[in-house]
Amino acid sequence: MSAKEKDSKIFEKVRNIVAQQLAVDQQLVTLEANFANDLGADSLDTVELVMAIEEEFDIAIPDEDAEKIATLNHAVMFIEQAVHSN
Repeated sequence: MSAKEKDSKIFEKVRNIVAQQLAVDQQLVTLEANFANDLGADSLDTVELVMAIEEEFDIAIPDEDAEKIATLNHAVMFIEQAVHSN
């Protein structure tokens, strides 16, 4: 599987997690959609979202990095770095 295919799978998995956790239509979950401003996530939703991502990808996201994850793009970029560095 190429790196591009892996990245596409990461995007789809994260998109599904975000849509489920925030109970929003998947089509609203774009790369640039802000979890709080565009998708209505509160601070608890964001914490639960980070926990779900950690569980799905078997990674640890430090608090200082978790605070920076505000969009699907941020989440995908962080996961790509974490997955590719292993």
